[in-house]
Amino acid sequence: MVTSLPNLLTLSRIAAIPALVVLAWPRLPATDLAACAVFSLAAATDWLDGHLARTRGETSRFGRMLDPIADKLLVGSALMLLAGLGHLSQLGLLPAIVIMLREILVSGLREFLAGLSAGLPVTKLAKWKTGCQMTALGLLLAGDGAAALLGLPWLPVSLLGEALLWIAAVLTLATGWDYLRAALGHAMVEERPAAQSSALARKTAA
Repeated sequence: MVTSLPNLLTLSRIAAIPALVVLAWPRLPATDLAACAVFSLAAATDWLDGHLARTRGETSRFGRMLDPIADKLLVGSALMLLAGLGHLSQLGLLPAIVIMLREILVSGLREFLAGLSAGLPVTKLAKWKTGCQMTALGLLLAGDGAAALLGLPWLPVSLLGEALLWIAAVLTLATGWDYLRAALGHAMVEERPAAQSSALARKTAA
């Protein structure tokens, strides 16, 4: 199942990261546009691999494990490139930090819930967040220089990208809270028997 088409598409998101770094590094309009194209194609596989896995009956544990990892590696690398290469304003750094912290939080929650054989369901709001986030990152990787190269110097690509990044950050906080609340629910259920046993022991000793 590792070599199934959905899993290969998931792996392609990770394989796209070195190409993304190489293309974004020169900070030239042509290479920025190419970096945007590579990122956009990689981001599109996030929907496509899941769709194919469901329709072809090729879901697997390997795919379920790898899919969120590939997403976070792609998003994390794009955010670090944007910050490090100066594609973000000072205000634009704030939603980028929020998104990175949320990704770390959700990764920790998934690890905790995996030990309880529980999962975090993907909500419709989370899907909207992903779409908004990927669009924002693609626009920011392209930048205003790529827009001018395409004959659209009047299009404020960077401004639109940062606006969408702020929207994605707000949605990120909302979905992150939903996941945290779900995980805390499992944690509290797990802790109650121990707390009740301790109280019973104290009453017996008295």
